[in-house]
Amino acid sequence: MLGSRPVKIAVVIPALCEADRIQFAVHSARAPEVEVVVVDGGSRDATRERARDAGARVLECERGRARQLAEGVRATAAEALVFLHADTRLPPGYAEAVRGALADPAVAGGAFAFRFGPAPGAGPLVRLGLRLVEAGARLRVALLRLPYGDQALFARRAALERAGGVPQAPIMEDLDLLAALRRVGRVALLPLAVTTSPRRYVEGGVVRTWARNALALAGYYAGADRARLAAWYGR
Repeated sequence: MLGSRPVKIAVVIPALCEADRIQFAVHSARAPEVEVVVVDGGSRDATRERARDAGARVLECERGRARQLAEGVRATAAEALVFLHADTRLPPGYAEAVRGALADPAVAGGAFAFRFGPAPGAGPLVRLGLRLVEAGARLRVALLRLPYGDQALFARRAALERAGGVPQAPIMEDLDLLAALRRVGRVALLPLAVTTSPRRYVEGGVVRTWARNALALAGYYAGADRARLAAWYGR
């Protein structure tokens, strides 16, 4: 709170060909004193139209998640920013949770807990695999305090500006952002969970998708060329 006024929040959603899901992300983000901004990276479907219909302000820029996030940050004056993937939904009460975390001046930003949404038609082995991925995410956060971008990272604008803004990288920009925020303050890990679509794991195979993500993470920490890593990953 600033005096008696709630901190204004902007939810920035980078999107590319997410017509089937974008409205759900936007609806989950709508709340009092919250602006929802969808930054489209050149969709060839109805993503922009459906985002507008759902109540979002829609911007367009060149494709690239980091670039789209930075464009969204520049377009709003909100004091707090939430970075939401287009296939992820925020939980009820998320805005109050963000404001509560940022009431501590030492907190630069944070993230939510993680869970998958329903996977209709998935077999028992796939559902088991998804539960194991969720458990792995909980363990990673508990032991390493390392949330990923699909956990809806958020930041205090002043802290983000001190950290140099949204890091511009073709892949793993979420880890860069987390490291940048930690240089200027504390990162709060909230118990509320966002709900992410399991589609990539279902379509690509749980083990194959997990291994691909693990290899990309290993490349990141090994200092691999980020452009080559993005090309290999398909970003």
